[in-house]
Amino acid sequence: MNAPIEDYALISDLETAAMVGRDGSIDWLCLPRFDSPACLAAMLGTEDNGFWRVAPVSRAVRATCARRAYRPDTLVLESRWETPTGAVRVIDFMPPRSQLPCVVRMVEGLSGSVTMRSELRLRFHQGRVVPWIQPGEACTVAVAGPDAVWLNTEGLEARPGGETSTVHEFTVPAGRRTTLTFVWAPSYVPEPPAPLSVPAETVLKETADFWRRWTAQCRYQGPWRDAVVRSMITLKALTYAPTGGIVAAPTTSLPGCIGGERNWDHRFCWLRDSALTLSCLLRGGYRDEATAWLGWLLRAVAGDPAQLQNVYGVGGQRLLRETEAPWLPGYEGSRPVRFGNSAMSQFQLDVYGDVLDALLLSLRAGIPMPRQVWSLVEAMMGQLRLHWREPDQGLWQVRGPARQFVHSKVMAWVAADRALRMGELLGRNGSSDVWRALRDEMHREVCREGWDAGRGSFVQSYGSRALDASALLIPRLGFLPAGDERVRGTVRAMRELTDGGFVRRYAPNGRGVHGVDGMPGSEGAFVACSLWYADALAATGHREEATEVFERVLDIRTDLGLLSEQWDPGAGRQLGNAPQAFSHIALVETAFLLSE
Repeated sequence: MNAPIEDYALISDLETAAMVGRDGSIDWLCLPRFDSPACLAAMLGTEDNGFWRVAPVSRAVRATCARRAYRPDTLVLESRWETPTGAVRVIDFMPPRSQLPCVVRMVEGLSGSVTMRSELRLRFHQGRVVPWIQPGEACTVAVAGPDAVWLNTEGLEARPGGETSTVHEFTVPAGRRTTLTFVWAPSYVPEPPAPLSVPAETVLKETADFWRRWTAQCRYQGPWRDAVVRSMITLKALTYAPTGGIVAAPTTSLPGCIGGERNWDHRFCWLRDSALTLSCLLRGGYRDEATAWLGWLLRAVAGDPAQLQNVYGVGGQRLLRETEAPWLPGYEGSRPVRFGNSAMSQFQLDVYGDVLDALLLSLRAGIPMPRQVWSLVEAMMGQLRLHWREPDQGLWQVRGPARQFVHSKVMAWVAADRALRMGELLGRNGSSDVWRALRDEMHREVCREGWDAGRGSFVQSYGSRALDASALLIPRLGFLPAGDERVRGTVRAMRELTDGGFVRRYAPNGRGVHGVDGMPGSEGAFVACSLWYADALAATGHREEATEVFERVLDIRTDLGLLSEQWDPGAGRQLGNAPQAFSHIALVETAFLLSE
């Protein structure tokens, strides 16, 4: 059995991340960056797919720590273990990357004396390739193809663990610390990597100080500060520092339906998040991160707007070929396990609005823009004029037939609106009349074709009567004011999508297959959609109900304050990739809105 998704903690070095379970096992780690192949992949399979557990020796099959928490305002994880012979604290962290990726696990004796066991079972290339293991006096080295891992255990003697595992048992008395340091390096590096020579105490202090300095910049001072700060730290942890790109999640194929096929790779950067991410970072006081994210965005979309994608790699790469991993049984049997994402080749009309909304927000915030930005705006508007009437796969990247999604048409209107506003700010009005006419035509069409008078609501697509939670964004985007009766009607209608007080993206049909995407199985309520509902309730004058919805979302966070993509109200568990940037961005935005 796989551990519940909410059992996992996140640690990160701002270039990749590890998922640490309550049982002391790191069951997911990709090296050297977020979208690299996994070398620990038990999260999507079994222990034979790679793990690293550090925990007291126990007869229990899967003993867990007594309690755990991040050190305040940091990403340093502390887990307390209590045994009949004493208590220990395990401190897990990844130092912000300066050279090579490094995982540090410190075991600190608190009382009595505790015998600990470290078992490292590496499986390179997505949990499949067994490395050569070369024990040494100072370090154990595991090598397979281009990858090598150096494990420094401060001279502990290895115990027999078979040819495919590295096992150490050691006793930690009160007041003593033992440190295990794991460093990845290219396999051709002949000497122990530099991070192994730095004292662990120094690395711990520098890491904690880094996070506390960063957290101190947060401008939010409202009633939910702890939740906002933890969400901001999580967003920072999902940032690929060399480029400024922010991945949607550090994991792949954690299912939206247990045992089903809704398993996607989220270790990439989506344009749909661009304006919301910028708004979140700027509101939070993180201008440098907002500037870096904009830089990633502009580099990623550079070139011919006709080739604009909705998702890119952390370095801005376009080719994210989707493959399946049949050797991995999947989280709780949820197959297939996917690496890469074929959504890169979908036509999604909404990305034009996402990009131009982000550019306008950046311009208003005074973030420096390169000269060619206006040329990009004109080229994007040229593409939009040609293609805005075409059906697309929409915000939710459906794998069924393309449709005339209402949200996509609203975002086409956003693109034209933001282009006009940018032109006014920059004194570039040459195409204003054409773009204004286009914007007005889009608005008329959406209000005519996307509105269902019988339902009293905007619907999912032209000619459909189905609801879609993306319509909750209409007032935020400025398409219609919150006081418009059509907005109020849409917000009222969204109660139909609620389940246990949480909001689904759209409703499944009676056969258990979502008619819009053709995928089998149901899925959970979307965390971000529930927060959009709170925003829309507040905007339409229902502030008390909005607060209730928001605090209901806060209640489903893990003990460490983390949110996945979805929540299963019936089973009371998290679903989907975790932690999910989209969920944490929405949390921060709602907290600011309700605190105003």
